[in-house]
Amino acid sequence: MSQAAINIGSKVRVTRVRDRIPTTLVELLQKDASGEVVDFRTVDGQGIGVVVELSNGTTCWFFDDEIAAA
Repeated sequence: MSQAAINIGSKVRVTRVRDRIPTTLVELLQKDASGEVVDFRTVDGQGIGVVVELSNGTTCWFFDDEIAAA
């Protein structure tokens, strides 16, 4: 996915998760893996994380290769 294709307000779908996440987040993503980009953040000096607001209002960040345009 090209970073240029994702902007704040973009609708995205979480396609995978590289790290361990809480069970509640796993259950939410299994029900509805879509959300809206609300921000960006620097992650470990090697890239940009995408902050996504999910369907229940929870915000969580993902690496750009873990999401796709919806």
